[in-house]
Formats: sequence, structure tokens, C-alpha cells
Amino acid sequence: MSKKHEKKEVMDDTLVAEKKTSKKKHFVDTTGNHAKSLDEVNGSILVPQHAGYFRTLLAYTGPGALIAVGYMDPGNWITSIAGGAQYKYALISVILLSSLIAMLLQAMSARLGIVTGKDLAQMTRERTSRGMGIFLWIITELAIMATDVAEIIGSGIALELLFGFPLIVGLIITAFDVLLLLVLMKMGFRKIEAIVATLVAVILFVFLYEVILAQPNVPQIFAGFVPHPGQLLTHKPMLYLALGIVGATVMPHDLYLGSSISQTRALDRDDHDSVKKAIRFTVADSNIQLTIAFVVNCLLLILGAALFYGTNSELGRFVDLFNALSNSKIVGAIASPLLSMLFAIALLASGQSSTITGTLAGQIIMEGFIHLRIPLWAQRLLTRLMSITPVLIFAFIYHGNEAKIENLLTLSQVFLSVALPFAMVPLVLFTSNKELMGDFRNKTWVKWTAWLVTVVLIILNLWLIAGVFTG
Repeated sequence: MSKKHEKKEVMDDTLVAEKKTSKKKHFVDTTGNHAKSLDEVNGSILVPQHAGYFRTLLAYTGPGALIAVGYMDPGNWITSIAGGAQYKYALISVILLSSLIAMLLQAMSARLGIVTGKDLAQMTRERTSRGMGIFLWIITELAIMATDVAEIIGSGIALELLFGFPLIVGLIITAFDVLLLLVLMKMGFRKIEAIVATLVAVILFVFLYEVILAQPNVPQIFAGFVPHPGQLLTHKPMLYLALGIVGATVMPHDLYLGSSISQTRALDRDDHDSVKKAIRFTVADSNIQLTIAFVVNCLLLILGAALFYGTNSELGRFVDLFNALSNSKIVGAIASPLLSMLFAIALLASGQSSTITGTLAGQIIMEGFIHLRIPLWAQRLLTRLMSITPVLIFAFIYHGNEAKIENLLTLSQVFLSVALPFAMVPLVLFTSNKELMGDFRNKTWVKWTAWLVTVVLIILNLWLIAGVFTG
């Protein structure tokens, strides 16, 4: 028998043993340093050892799709379409810069998980004081809740538009979609990746089709990629919306998620070449999927600009967008009920795919920060309920006032921008640490670029908060 076959059999046997162990294990390991992130799927997917580039990339493809959906969730829809409707193509440069920042941060996040075998939440809790750890956990949980605001409201409204359910009923239905994740986890992590990738494809093709019909001004689109920072700083409503786009595009929970699901591929961390290969292909997968997310967000803003810029239509709500797409007085000859239904289908796909990844991120954060010791199914249910309870309470209070409920969306995205540095600072510190990362620590240009981005974002947030309190 060849050495290649012997090695494969050893890996297969090891994987089978790990799977059997995880099946017997009904509780999260809370012993601290030896706990695995998302233990039931950690290292559960084999990758070819001597295959060509594209076959190997295919084996690593999947986690990037789960990351990317966080960058095109319903929160992006409101901020990006509103940005196009109000300022035409001026804010498309913000989407470009946000996407580049996202690629940089997600690459760092994946590298942290692959090299150390720990996710960002575990590493943060291990290397901070108890008080600071609790503070960062609270901020992160609030960020998860802010993320769920957009996902739950988006899914609930999509169900209302497609099937006529009252909004509160749609919200309650989405509260239990965590049960879908429990079923999918039993089917294997690759199934989850495939389902999410399919939902992403639905979103992409729906908006590509609608933008083609809208016939936007292509030269003006390319001109919009040139940033105008002076205009942002002197126009606070534009700055508010720009930060909403940043918060919707670069999401804190995705940094925790990326550091965890990068560990789903089987890996020998004692082998330098194996770690280097895993980083290379995981980052490639992440960048490809985030490029797709960038295209989707651009399509959203272009659609808003091409159809609604200069009109008197009110577009602050999903229902308004749905109705506008079938109103020839607003969008012209391309208006049709089909466009509206495609919009609602894409909204539901976006909300559900984001819900899956948001629930996984909630589990990672709960395990990493407070070492919760309960059955895994109960842990997922608890993290989901913690996130959606404030949304449901708000929905009951303002029952019948959908405009008030949807106003939470932009505010939630701005809060994500405010919360982002609390995840970015530990990530940059850890991935720049030679003791932790060895040869895989951040290169000098990566480290200083990441610090520059973090400082600029903090300054912009302080500028925004000061503007809010001073009126």
C-alpha cells in the first residue's frame, strides 16, 4: 500500500474517532484551554492532500459563504438602497472601502483560528481580566441582538409580503427557525454551507436581474467609487448613513464566526506547511465570497439610485420598496408584480441565511466568553432567544406601527459600527502577537493598516455620537 493511501486511512480513522467522541459528548467542554470551538464540527471535513489548486479550493469553499451572508443581510438592504435613493452613487465608495476592510479583517480572523485552534471569543476571554471579559461579552451580545433586528424584521416582513401573514406572526415564526439549524447540523456542516451558498446565489441573481432592467448610468457608477471624505464630514446625515453602511458591511459577529468555522477543516497544526496551506485556501474562499457580497451591496445601491433617486417616494421601509417595484409611476415601464415578488423572495433568503450564521455566532460567543455548560441544543436555543427577545418586545409594543419597527434597522446598523472596534482591537492585537502566531503573525503593513482602520472608525463613531447628543 502506498504512503499516500496509508496517510489517508490514518486521517480517516482519526476523523471517525473524533466523530464518535463528539457524538458521545452531550455537553460543552468547559475546562478552558482544551475546549474546541463548535466542537461537533471542528475538524470534521477532510481536505485532499495532493490535489490540484481548484480541487483543493473547492474542498475549502463553504465557510466564506457563511461569512459573506452577514455582509448582505437585510440591514444592508435598507442602508444601501437608501444611500442610492438619497445620494445617488456617492456612497458606493463606502461599500468598496468597507468590503476591502472586511476582507482584511476576515483574513486575520481565519488565520487566528487556524493557527491557534481557538476562536476570537475564547482568545479574548483567556487573555483579558474577568471584568473586561464580561464587558466585551455584553458588547458582543448586544451586537448579535442588533444583527438579529435586521434579520428577524426582514424575514418577518418577507413572510408578510409573500403569504400575507401579520408582521407579528412572521416575527414569531422566525423566532423558531433556530430549530432548522439544529436539523441541518445533524446533516453535516457541508450541507449547511451548500444551503447558504444557494441562498446567496438567489439574492445575487435577483438583484442582478433587477439592476439590468433598471438600466443605470454606468459612467456615473464608476465615478462614485472615488471617495469624497470632505463631503461626508460636513454632511452629518450622509455620515450617519455611511456609518450605517459600514456597520452593515463589516459586522462584529462575523469576526468571531470566521475564527471558528475556519477550523472545520481537518488540520495538523504541528505541520507548518499544512497550516500555511489551510490559511491560503481559507482566505481565498473568504475573499471570493466577500467579493460576491460586495457585488450584491453595489447592486442594492445602484438599484436605489437608478429607480428612486430624485423621486418623491418614501423608501424607508421594505413594504415601500416592495410596492414601488410594481408601481410604474415610480420605476417606469419595468414595474411589475414579478419584480416585487422576486424582491420579497430575495429578502426571505437573505434573512434566513443570515439567521443561520447569526445563531452559530451566538453559540461561539456564549461558549467562548462564559463557558456555558448546557446541552448544545439548549445552548443554541438560549442564544437565539436572548437575541430575539428585545425585538419581539419592541414589536409587541409597537404592534401595527410597522414604520416604527423598521426604523430600528438603520439604528441597529450604526450600533454595529460602534461595536466593531471592540472586536477589531483584540483581533489585531492577537494576530500581531509573535508568541501566539509565530511565523503567521501579521505582516507589518497588515498590522498598521488594521490599526489605521480601527482608529479612523473610532474617530468617526465619536464624531457621530457627539453629533447625536449635540443635535
